[in-house]
Amino acid sequence: MAIKHLRTAFASQYQPGQPARLVAGEALQEPGGDYEALHKQMKRLFNSKPGKKYGRFSDDIGEGPFSAWLKDYLEEKQTFAAMTDRLFGQWQELLNGSQEEFDGHLMVVHDALADSEVVYLFILETDGAMRFDGSQKLDSTDVLSLSRLNLAVRIELDEWRNENTSDNYMTVVHARGTGDPGELFLRLCAFTNSVDVEKETMTFLDAVEAFAKSSEPEKAGEVRAKAYEFCKDQHALGEPVAIEALSNYLDESQPERFKEFASKNAEMPETGVLHPDHRKVKKLVRIAGSGGGMSVSFSSDLVNQAVYYDRDKDALTITRLPKALREQLQRYLEARED
Repeated sequence: MAIKHLRTAFASQYQPGQPARLVAGEALQEPGGDYEALHKQMKRLFNSKPGKKYGRFSDDIGEGPFSAWLKDYLEEKQTFAAMTDRLFGQWQELLNGSQEEFDGHLMVVHDALADSEVVYLFILETDGAMRFDGSQKLDSTDVLSLSRLNLAVRIELDEWRNENTSDNYMTVVHARGTGDPGELFLRLCAFTNSVDVEKETMTFLDAVEAFAKSSEPEKAGEVRAKAYEFCKDQHALGEPVAIEALSNYLDESQPERFKEFASKNAEMPETGVLHPDHRKVKKLVRIAGSGGGMSVSFSSDLVNQAVYYDRDKDALTITRLPKALREQLQRYLEARED
């Protein structure tokens, strides 16, 4: 990984209705060192965030000109500094209309990977910290948060420039609770959502479950576990699930088997790529539910082995209790008896 260009700007809007303040830093070329470390941590947070959105640039260049500015920069019609000047200017204008207070650092990174290039936009947040100053007086200060990331976008440049290969070259982190600034950030990025994650999650689950049921009974559990493992690994990498790669992972001896089965039994996208929510894919390997003061969760492999469900009585019988649970129950009953 190598950063080609990086630039940051601090923006603040403390009085809605009043002009926002913005201070831009210098445009850096191959900054290395601490900047690489910061970027690596932000990428780690980006990849691990659940509930990401996938899509493309808006066709309305007038409303969202970022794609035009980025295109000019990549074609060397303007410098990185000029492009980010425009981007920062638009961010300040958008914040002028914000109905909520905001402060944060906008960091733009052009990242060159081994086989591709990407551009990131991060909103870096801060945490309060205490320190002793040079005269040993206690002082408060703000430091960058290395554990929170609620607004960010990644643009796969190669896929964007070859739109015939993908219509989902933008990945967005847009966490709940970001309010008006979060919506303004999406406008800044000129993002249009083109993937129904909920639908693709159900497509993924239905295809894997049907494939597992069509397999030999003793291998059904293994199919579900491997599908979940693959999906979880892709999530950790910040990547979607390619059906062809998953098919090969599920059965190396017959790598096309799942792919062919899924194409006949499920509505697969033409791209051959799904964006399932890895949290919901966990249903393949775990059964869980809560309500009425009760919360139950166990591996699906334990059904009819250590967990038995009686449909007629709507009763669940659990054997081979975990040691910690058994000890808690014993202590509780002993205390009640005393």
